[in-house]
Amino acid sequence: MKWKDAVLSLKPYQPGKSIQEVQKQYGLESITKLASNENPSGCSETVKEVISSFNESYAIYPDGYATMLRQAVSSYLGVKETELIFGNGTDEIIQVISRSLLTSNWNTVMATPSFSQYRHNAVIEGAEIREVELVGGAHNLPRMLEEIDENTAVVWLCTPNNPTGVYITEAELISFLKEVPKDVLVVIDEAYFEYVDAADYPDSTKLIETYKNIIVLRTFSKIYGLASLRVGYGVANEEIIQKLEPARAPFNTNTLAQLAAMTAISDQEFIAECKLENRKGLQQYYRFCEEEGLSYYPSQGNFILIDFQADGDEVFQFLLERGFIVRSGQALGFPTSVRVTVGSAEQNKGIIEIMKEYLASKKS
Repeated sequence: MKWKDAVLSLKPYQPGKSIQEVQKQYGLESITKLASNENPSGCSETVKEVISSFNESYAIYPDGYATMLRQAVSSYLGVKETELIFGNGTDEIIQVISRSLLTSNWNTVMATPSFSQYRHNAVIEGAEIREVELVGGAHNLPRMLEEIDENTAVVWLCTPNNPTGVYITEAELISFLKEVPKDVLVVIDEAYFEYVDAADYPDSTKLIETYKNIIVLRTFSKIYGLASLRVGYGVANEEIIQKLEPARAPFNTNTLAQLAAMTAISDQEFIAECKLENRKGLQQYYRFCEEEGLSYYPSQGNFILIDFQADGDEVFQFLLERGFIVRSGQALGFPTSVRVTVGSAEQNKGIIEIMKEYLASKKS
């Protein structure tokens, strides 16, 4: 068969281990998954009620335009309905952007380490990839500007960045956008937008009229607690949306997911509670790191990257065998670290105790 060389050279995305997989492998009854930046509170009660009472026909295709969800998001954000595109998670929108703009004739600029799917999709499309190392866990925007030339098609900004949790300030972002050529699409991936409490973090959706070469990505998978239903969206000026739409799969967000997401965005009280609990959880980890002398990046997401100055896989395995699933930094570009999702207060306390056991074992 005539496979693309790029596809043959790639490994599929490796999700975190499932609870069922770990239970079977290690014979553990209690497993806590803190690996995929999911909301430990799940989704709101209003969403649960809507899902439990869902009785529409499974034989009917979903609304391909996501009309009601589109209206809800448009109203909440204060943007036009025609300035939105919906996807099967933001992963699909990243794929749509890559399919639409990247070819072997163009290059794409991104930070590293950052979200793996920017690079993954660029490889598939055969584009030249220009990666710029983070500085202090943050995007090196001046260096990224230097990498942009007449053949650059897309620039990717992940803010807060995954896996470090470091964000781009409003002043930094605007200064950067002013220098980017107008024919280069800047993707501002704000998957963790709702968790941010930094005063100088921008609401990038307010910039789409001034900077017509940007698209802002957000998701219902994180703080809204709907990761299993896969709904993400992009916000951009109408011309960008119109150009991207033909590359979007038909009926790509299902009926139940649209209904759940539409309901979720109306319950901002739940979101505010989750944001507050997340900040408290981060403080638990900060105290632990400071007491133990461990380096970490202050995070604006719902996760923290902790440097144990040891093999990240070793730390991961130690935690796994004791019932806690995290992500090893080996796969994230930080080989001596692990990334831990902020869980409930009880979950955070539990894993911190196991981390202390690990540190003690290294001293003995």
